[in-house]
Amino acid sequence: MSAVITPETRAEQPEQASEGRPVGWYGMVFFLASEAVFFANLIASYLYLRVRAGAWPPTVEHLTRPDILIPGINSIILVSSSFVMHYAVSSIKKGNKNGLTIGLGVTALMGLVFLAGQAYEYVHNGFGPWDGLYGSVFYTLTGFHGAHVTFGILFMLVVFFRAMRGDFSKNHHFAVTSIEMYWHFVDVVWVLLFLVLYIL
Repeated sequence: MSAVITPETRAEQPEQASEGRPVGWYGMVFFLASEAVFFANLIASYLYLRVRAGAWPPTVEHLTRPDILIPGINSIILVSSSFVMHYAVSSIKKGNKNGLTIGLGVTALMGLVFLAGQAYEYVHNGFGPWDGLYGSVFYTLTGFHGAHVTFGILFMLVVFFRAMRGDFSKNHHFAVTSIEMYWHFVDVVWVLLFLVLYIL
């Protein structure tokens, strides 16, 4: 008669029998690579339109670039959340389940603060996605990134509640590794967008 598998016993089972990375890790890398191509195309389109327009924002649209203060604060929050996410993963690798739960919860909260800051910026920008070429590309880039942050938070909350249930251990935590990979990717994309949209 086979033993009943509980979340506790499942968490103690190693995720792979042999040395090396689990197959899911490679799947996650390919997924992130496809997302990188998506954002690379968006950024390349933005840069092409900017070069072709000459003045930026285009003078015919009578728009000004958004203030850098809120996006700058948002950037600090999002980049800092990557360190908290790394703490969560490092904790579970050492068998520290409380550190994992706290790290995931704080990271998700920082992501929500980022989204709130982005919403505040949208309300106070003085232009919308319907306002010419500049408004269209600005909201396309930041909007798609915001959607990815939202998905990341939802993914993280699922992992958070699984962590509270005791599903993970130092030998069994690939879902945690996956959300870490995704979250770092989202942060890197934001740094690039911040440089392209607000600095250059």
